[in-house]
Amino acid sequence: MNDYMNNFRLDGKIALVTGASYGIGFAIAKALSAAGATICFNDIKQEFVDKGLANYEQAGIKAHGYVCNVCDEDAVNALVKQIEEEVGVIDILVNNAGIIKRIPMCEMTAAEFRQVVDVDLNAPFIVAKAVIPSMIKKGHGKIINICSMMSELGRETVSAYAAAKGGLKMLTKNIASEYGGYNIQCNGIGPGYIATPQTAPLREVQPDGSRHPFDQFILAKTPANRWGEATDLGGPAVFLASEASDFVNGHILYVDGGILAYIGKQP
Repeated sequence: MNDYMNNFRLDGKIALVTGASYGIGFAIAKALSAAGATICFNDIKQEFVDKGLANYEQAGIKAHGYVCNVCDEDAVNALVKQIEEEVGVIDILVNNAGIIKRIPMCEMTAAEFRQVVDVDLNAPFIVAKAVIPSMIKKGHGKIINICSMMSELGRETVSAYAAAKGGLKMLTKNIASEYGGYNIQCNGIGPGYIATPQTAPLREVQPDGSRHPFDQFILAKTPANRWGEATDLGGPAVFLASEASDFVNGHILYVDGGILAYIGKQP
């Protein structure tokens, strides 16, 4: 049993988690670190990187933080080169950085649509392309793209996000198809509704003691009858980053409490 469980260890592995100063990326990075990985992360501004470094230090993790805009191909190539020189070749990439703009489609400008697609789809392409050559040379690699339930479902006001995350699902499958023969596994994680500081107002008890309407909606759609926690993503991330998943490729693991399996409660 001990030998088998070692397949989940990440000792000696170097992980780059994009946009991981806080939130889901930070939770995933903490889990990878607990399994033995060395953590590198980026954010778009130095102040965010500094806050992230403080968060990691508080968690007892020695992380390497870098300023980088993941939409800038030259900057990403420089980042990967710097990490290889300062820390080592990247074994695990988690494409976590992303944005959402909740705007009705007919009110959304093409520029706003392009910005979401640029961050949520083009950037994972750029970063994956930057790390794959060294993974090929090393003989292995793990790429985890943070997809979404919107990789499968539509919803009002998220046309750009759904388009980008649907595209990211197919990019995941295509990286697996193109580079699986080099012992590179590319999979996705699709989080459900996760309790974060940003969603806290949607979960506040109302003055009359009732749940917020959106909170009621999510619980009615979720067989687990709760919001997810960022820590719920740690186990799936460690699995997909480890040797335990060496024959899992092109798969999207939805961590959603069962939402995608469920039609919802009858009114």
